[in-house]
Amino acid sequence: MTTEAATQHWVKSSYSNNGGSCVEWAPAQASTTGIVPVRDSKNPGGPVLHTSSASFASFVAGVKAGEFGTV
Repeated sequence: MTTEAATQHWVKSSYSNNGGSCVEWAPAQASTTGIVPVRDSKNPGGPVLHTSSASFASFVAGVKAGEFGTV
């Protein structure tokens, strides 16, 4: 894990019930750089995916619209 990833403030969805299958993101970096870091909450020391704010917003909208099945 990079130092940058270790110092991020990571958050999970408010819909997460701590079941272990969660995606975390770092909103502070997203708001300052336009890049959204995303990681698997089960493996916080693992890889971090970086995507644009626009792509992440599109993904979240798709989830809310049910484009990926029920969650």
